[in-house]
Amino acid sequence: MTCKRCGSDRKGVFNGEIAIHFRGLKGLEKPIVWMFPKLLVCLDCGVTEFTVPERELGVIVKGTAVEGAIVLDERHHREKVAAQRQVSPREGSCGVM
Repeated sequence: MTCKRCGSDRKGVFNGEIAIHFRGLKGLEKPIVWMFPKLLVCLDCGVTEFTVPERELGVIVKGTAVEGAIVLDERHHREKVAAQRQVSPREGSCGVM
């Protein structure tokens, strides 16, 4: 199979680690989607191909976490940290965090 960009036959397969972020300010409220696909890299021009696994594709389509997918949900994390701070304030704290 030749490269779609430059026509080269020189390709390599590598392990990847990719985090997909939703765009814009609204994207900050959506989960970061982690995946570890095999990457097919053209060794002449650098064009890279990979397939998003079905579970992670579900997160991208829905914009919310799905069972079994590896995600970082910042909003959920911030709410959890805030709740922990309210439940167990530090002794001697002046209220500044």
